[in-house]
Parts: sequence; structure tokens; C-alpha cells
Amino acid sequence: MTPLKGVEYGICRVSLSPMRKTSDDKSEMVSQLLFGELVEIYQKKKKTWYKVVSTHDDYLGWVDVKHILKITEKEFQELKNCTSFALDWVNPASSGNLSLPICAGSNLHAFDGLTFKSPIGRFQYSGQIINSEQIEVNSELICKLARQYLNAPYLWGGRSPFGIDCSGFTQVIFKMLGFDLPRDASQQVEMGEVVEFNVNTRIGDLAFFVNNENKIIHVGILMEDDKIIHASGWVKEDTLDHFGIYNKETKKYTHVLRIIKRLIPDLP
Repeated sequence: MTPLKGVEYGICRVSLSPMRKTSDDKSEMVSQLLFGELVEIYQKKKKTWYKVVSTHDDYLGWVDVKHILKITEKEFQELKNCTSFALDWVNPASSGNLSLPICAGSNLHAFDGLTFKSPIGRFQYSGQIINSEQIEVNSELICKLARQYLNAPYLWGGRSPFGIDCSGFTQVIFKMLGFDLPRDASQQVEMGEVVEFNVNTRIGDLAFFVNNENKIIHVGILMEDDKIIHASGWVKEDTLDHFGIYNKETKKYTHVLRIIKRLIPDLP
């Protein structure tokens, strides 16, 4: 393992890059980098792995060297505050002979309506985008973004429409709304203010659930009419009450409610 002389910087150059627990392709995937997301590079191993921290959530993991393009600190600072994100499940971006599938939540730096900037080149992109600086965050928008992921399959560590876990789902939705969330449910629960269920709750609040040891292990987004959208098996809507998530098909509670938090304080 080679410790680097100071921090180096990089950008995800592929559609999706697995972040693994250790420097091995067989190691557990703990998260994913989406195209255009930035990292700080701390170590290199066997010339094939980087130990990185993802900039948007300070999450630590190992990624394939081939998935990361090194950039300068100046480029890193210029690209750091991205506000334009891909909205379609998947849509191609092209630069000369290069074509890349771009999935929802990916960073589109300096998007001008037709193209976006990347250290790889300037790409043409005709898909839908969302700019977190130009939107009004409201209940309708939250529901629209969240429901776009309906039926996306559950994948431990996933953050894309082709495989996503519960906290990856909430993180990406809030990212597109302009709010940075930590990666895991146990970290997300530390944010926001507590609200009482069915008295002050509203669309966009996050509900957190516990296991038998009272540890936070699941999270979902509150919708209208006592519904919750969450990733469990796949992204779906279920009924929520004081006890937890109730599945009408199985007629059983699947998750035990612990607390509800509000991260968006002023919602029209």
C-alpha cells in the first residue's frame, strides 16, 4: 500500500463506480459513486485501487483506479459546487466518439442547457436535468422525484435506479433537491428536528426504523395520506402508522418506527 504525499483529487469518470470495504473486487460494496462525483484520494494499493473519501458525504471506501480521473486541486475547487443533476433514469452523453450512459443523480458540471463540462471533455446531453439552485422545493416536487424511482430494485450500497438501498435512495433524492445527507440511515437520523407522527408530519419528512436492538437500520420519505416511499426489496410505497410500515399484501408490519425528522424546514 502506498500512502500518498498529501491529498490528491479525482472525479468519477464512469456511469457508476462501486465503493468497496476493502481493496478487492469480491469485497462488500458499501456505496457507489455516480458520474461526475468528486473524491479525495488518500492511498493507492497495487496500482489498481484508490482509498478515497467521497466529497458529497465524506464516505470512505476503495474504488478501482480506472474509474477515477485525477484532477488538480484547482479543477477540484471549480467543480466542487455542482448544482445540475441528471433526472432521467438513464440517458447518453456524448463527446466526439465517446458516449457514456448517465443515470439519475449524476453531476453535470456547468450545464448550459445543451452541454456540460468534464475533465474528460465537454459532453452534449439531451436528457432532463434538475438544477437545485433554480427550483422551488415543494411537496409536489419531492413526490415527483421520489416516485421516479418506483420499482428500482434494492441493492446494498446502491445509489442508482438500477439498484439502490434505503439510505442511498433518500440521499440521492435530497441531493437533487440541494441538500447534502450522510450516506447511512444511522448518520442521517442525526440531522434535522424531531416531529410528532400524524400531528406535524408532512411530505418530505424522513422516518427512521429500528431493529430488535433498537439500532437505526432503515429510512424512508413520508408522502401524502400516511404513505411512505422506501427501498425494501424494491422502491415502493407502503402505509405508515405509529407502529411502523404496514404491508397490505402480506398484512404484516415490516419495519418498526423509531423517530421522524424534518430536514427541510420551510416547505411551501
